[in-house]
Amino acid sequence: MEQRPLGEQGLTVSALGLGCMGMSEFYGTAEEDASIDTIHRALDVGITFFDTADMYGPFTNEQLVGTALRPRRSEATIATKFGIVRDESGAMRGLNGRPAYVHEACNASLQRLGVDHIDLYYLHRVDPEVPIEETVGAMGQLVEAGKVRFIGLSEAAPETIRRGHAEHPITALQTEYSLWSRDPEDDILPTCRALGIGFVPYSPLGRGFLTGRFQSPDDLPEDDWRRHNPRFQGKNFTMNLHLVDEVKRLAGKKGVTPAQLALAWVLEQGEDIVPIPGTTSAEHLEENAAALDVTFSDRELERIDEIAPQGAAAGDRYPDMSTVNR
Repeated sequence: MEQRPLGEQGLTVSALGLGCMGMSEFYGTAEEDASIDTIHRALDVGITFFDTADMYGPFTNEQLVGTALRPRRSEATIATKFGIVRDESGAMRGLNGRPAYVHEACNASLQRLGVDHIDLYYLHRVDPEVPIEETVGAMGQLVEAGKVRFIGLSEAAPETIRRGHAEHPITALQTEYSLWSRDPEDDILPTCRALGIGFVPYSPLGRGFLTGRFQSPDDLPEDDWRRHNPRFQGKNFTMNLHLVDEVKRLAGKKGVTPAQLALAWVLEQGEDIVPIPGTTSAEHLEENAAALDVTFSDRELERIDEIAPQGAAAGDRYPDMSTVNR
């Protein structure tokens, strides 16, 4: 598989990663054995960049990823995140970017993953009560201690990225980016490129919506978090179906699936971009990997801009947008 440099500090990863969140919660119930098989299949096809977080599960996703990768640790680049605090029951307890917590959270993640270092360690959300310099400074101490190789931020605003990067080099910025979430093109992506920071889009398939699998909110499992997402509700859902229909139409003309078209478009946006689509299915993983072979003509890219311009999606990305791009 193609390899891409992520940032300018020396981290190189597979051009496509695997988001592992849905293997533990949020998108309905997944089978652990099937998820582990999918992780192993990812390694087999050359996907070596795996994304998790301490709050997924909570805590159980890191354990699952660690268990799956343990026999093949040398092949894998493991990224995990901290800063969104949940208790054992799953209840949200707010954000925490205090330096002491940075060290505490990292030690706990190392133990759950069963590794002696984390390849890429992200601040999951910016804590408004703690200067970003203090949080990033503590993350830099983890690098000095050998517990972390590279550090990143998630859903941070351009000024926050600049301030954090001045404290310690930021290797990657993770945020939502897809055909229905193009806002990063305004300021965030240019900021990353100016600073030599890699860009990791999560939900590059619009949380599965852009695959065309959902025709009604009833297609989602009862315990699926997306039922509470504004883009999957009411009139927004209906309006967003029109966008998906256009994607399906263009994909049909190219002889690819809607998922492959949507993912290939993200990959097309720059060699500093490494999307991390999530799946619990080895079949869907192989479908996603084939997106690396999809190319576009200039006219096709123009047509995509016509059908999916910035702001095309109806509804906010989250029910509460107060914690993103801060």
